[in-house]
Amino acid sequence: MDDPSEGKQCAGCRRTLQLSSFAADSDRRDGLRTRRRRCVARYGATRHRRRRRAEGRAVREKVDVPTEWHRNSSASDGLSTRCGSCRAARGRAGHLKRKHGITTARRDEMISSRTGVRVISPSAPAAHVDHCHETGRVRGVLCFNCNSAIGKLGDDPDTLRRATAYLEGNAWKPTLVAPGVCRLPS
Repeated sequence: MDDPSEGKQCAGCRRTLQLSSFAADSDRRDGLRTRRRRCVARYGATRHRRRRRAEGRAVREKVDVPTEWHRNSSASDGLSTRCGSCRAARGRAGHLKRKHGITTARRDEMISSRTGVRVISPSAPAAHVDHCHETGRVRGVLCFNCNSAIGKLGDDPDTLRRATAYLEGNAWKPTLVAPGVCRLPS
C-alpha cells in the first residue's frame, strides 16, 4: 500500500478511495483508519445521537446554518441570535463606548460636523476616532493612516514637527539664524 495510486476501501461507505482520504492510525498494519474521514465524522455523530436517545436525553438534530449566521452551541437551535452583520455593528458600537465613551451616533455627528475630519489628509475617508493617550479625550475622527501615524509618533507635536522638517528636506539643511549666521542641524 505504499503506492499512492492505490486505493483503499472504506468500511463505512464501501467506496474505494485515495489513501489521502483516510486519517492515520498507528495501530493498523497499513497505518490508516478503516473508515475515511467523512464517514468517521458521520458515524461518530450518529452514534452519539443514538446513545443520547437511549439515555432518554434530548437530541438536537443538525441543521444547515446559513452563511450569515454564526453557530452557538449553547442555544437550543444551535444558532446565534443575530446575523453576522448585526453582530459586527454591535461589536463596533461596544468598542466605541468602552474605549472612547461615545456612541456611533456621536461619531457620525462628529464626521458630519467635520470635527477633525480630513484635517490632515483630505482624500482619505475618516472613520477612526482619534484620542489623546494621556487624558483619553476624543479629539476628532481621522482616516486610519493619519490616526495611526499620530499614535506612533507618541502624540508629541515636537516629534511631528521634526518629521515634517525631515519630509520637507529641512532637517539636513542649515538654518539661517541671523544675517550671515547659519545653524547646522543637529
